[in-house]
Amino acid sequence: MKKIATVALLGALIIPAFTAEFVTIGTGGVTGTYYPTGGAICRLVNKYKKETKIRCSVESTGGSVYNIKTIENGELDFGIAQSDVVYQASNGTGNFKGKKAEKLKSVMAIYPELLTLVTRKDSNINSIKDIKGKRINLGNPGSGNEATALTLFDASGIKKEDLKFAGTLKASEMPDALRDNKIDGYFYMVGHPTANIKDASNSVDVKITELSGSNIDNLIKKYPYFAKADIPAGMYKGNTSNIETFGVKAVLVTSDDVSEKAVYTVVKAILENFDKFKKLHPAYNNITKESLLDGLSAPLHKGAKKYFKEAGLL
Repeated sequence: MKKIATVALLGALIIPAFTAEFVTIGTGGVTGTYYPTGGAICRLVNKYKKETKIRCSVESTGGSVYNIKTIENGELDFGIAQSDVVYQASNGTGNFKGKKAEKLKSVMAIYPELLTLVTRKDSNINSIKDIKGKRINLGNPGSGNEATALTLFDASGIKKEDLKFAGTLKASEMPDALRDNKIDGYFYMVGHPTANIKDASNSVDVKITELSGSNIDNLIKKYPYFAKADIPAGMYKGNTSNIETFGVKAVLVTSDDVSEKAVYTVVKAILENFDKFKKLHPAYNNITKESLLDGLSAPLHKGAKKYFKEAGLL
């Protein structure tokens, strides 16, 4: 009996040491850039699962606001979110007014995302002012897409009521709605190039409308996490010149409650396979190891801080 008790005790002590830790990354719509980014991160993390005992999976979600709220509730371990939405969550403003995300932590800033106004050419939308009286999709409720579009509206003296129709379609539904003439245009905060806009431009004549002017200049002065950028010429059918707009960073975030080991493992997996990671999506072409620390609107998680210090980046 003593032997049986000893074996049972040893078993109880040994089993937890080999128990896998499962982590899930919340992303966005499957045709956007968040979903393949989450998949790319998980593939690298799972490459080391035998040694680390960390298993990673990806989940398609409603986007930035949803991901942060779900992380704060403990239902997701990691999520990808726009840096402006991360700022709002960390400071209790915007979509998080009076509901500051106390546990929210940054892991790394991955790539630039640009607010893109994709319109039907026959709708004659040549500037932000031209959307008045038009059918425009702002994004599904709880997305950073919608949040940034409404911030732009405020800066441009436009109200939702000025639109003929304010759509709430998910990113994956927008190209078909544009093709079928159910909407005149849609806003999309995304890394370029994206399959979403390629799909739209291959099925209907589209124009990517420039977002520039004093309203944008004032917006960037007010919110320093925004920055001007161009969508390169020739990226999409029918768009032959650079298109001026503005954007943020796509940031991988987590919670204070997620283990230091899990966060450390995620950062290490990306940094130790950085050249391979950069080849996984064209949106990562110009990122550097140093740029992973730019545009963070929430404090670094201790696990991320530990690896960045080891790598000499902090």
